[in-house]
Amino acid sequence: MKTFTPTQLAYVQAERRLGRLATADEKGKPHVTPVGMWRYNPELGTVDISGHNLAATKKYRNVQANPQAALVIDDLATTDPWHPRAVIVEGSAEAVPGDGDDALIRITPNKIISWGLEPLERRHSQ
Repeated sequence: MKTFTPTQLAYVQAERRLGRLATADEKGKPHVTPVGMWRYNPELGTVDISGHNLAATKKYRNVQANPQAALVIDDLATTDPWHPRAVIVEGSAEAVPGDGDDALIRITPNKIISWGLEPLERRHSQ
């Protein structure tokens, strides 16, 4: 299991409106959807994705059939100058059952990629 750096973890835990979750069905056909609710689970070192009626969604069924997923959390720190930043979490995924809106997709990271997380002043002084 790959662990987050402190900078990556701070970014993942900060308030963001949307991320994108990539899953694939049993035949490997990709499916990417926006998600708005995730949290870092410090006890397990995972990222837990939730949502309204999640257990009834294609992304949840895909994880049941093909337990690999990737989550992209990104934004623009500024547009002038252009400063995109992102964290991508790739790993094994588990469809965790629950009642109502309590179901989860749990990603255990095996690869974490990030860019643009350093302060803008530091980027331009190097």
